[in-house]
Amino acid sequence: MSTHIADNASVDPSAKLADSVDVGPYCVIGPHVTVGAGTRLLGNVTLRGHVKLGRYNVIHPGAVIGGEPQDLSYREEDTSVTIGDFNIIRESVTINRGTQKDAHNTSLGSHCFLMACTHIAHDCQVGDHVIIANGSMLGGHVHIHDYASISGVVAVHHFSTIGSYSFVGGLSLVLHDVPPFILCEGLPARPRCTNIVALKRNEFPADVIRALNDAHRLLFRAKVGLDHAREILRSEDKLLPQVIELLSFIQKQQAGRHGRARELLRRAA
Repeated sequence: MSTHIADNASVDPSAKLADSVDVGPYCVIGPHVTVGAGTRLLGNVTLRGHVKLGRYNVIHPGAVIGGEPQDLSYREEDTSVTIGDFNIIRESVTINRGTQKDAHNTSLGSHCFLMACTHIAHDCQVGDHVIIANGSMLGGHVHIHDYASISGVVAVHHFSTIGSYSFVGGLSLVLHDVPPFILCEGLPARPRCTNIVALKRNEFPADVIRALNDAHRLLFRAKVGLDHAREILRSEDKLLPQVIELLSFIQKQQAGRHGRARELLRRAA
């Protein structure tokens, strides 16, 4: 299947478009852009700077990918955006490229769903199978692990980390790292319960779910402390790999500043 470019689209001659790419009306594609096979730009999509789009993505009207970082220290360095495969990026999503203060790159994995008007700031690293609902905003240097979900109109503070299989409720303010497998919500967002829906949807075994429930109860309700919780869970043969991942995440979080493990990088940034 050949590449199709609408007559009124603007595509720089040095941009690299694979076979079967569909560029809709009024799209603007800059000179340092690579677009993988089967990707569809439905119309009025802007790709700027060094942007690499993978295969079979669908980008809806008004999206701007690769815009300059909204960072006052940025001095037009050659940084980039990298996006994987099979993503759906809805209307008016913005993804800014990275800065030299971090990895020089903003990345989005594969099989993600970014709903309308979401914003991914400079140097964010978003994993695979991530869902971000309408109007949610990631500050700079945020990391989101695989299978995490963020509801609508959520603000995530710079240098925060959101763990795998977690969920952040709508209208929340994320000031602290969100542990994996946990549902958080509120102003500021706090752990409320285990993210049972995601665990069952992804076919986690019943014994894993029970162990994570017990870990949540010890850590966030009984508040027995990390070391004591680890010993109790070990004595009950519930120190499963997922529980170890949860405990390790919280240990790193506590070693950071302001409830964010990666906040220690701010001084170097």
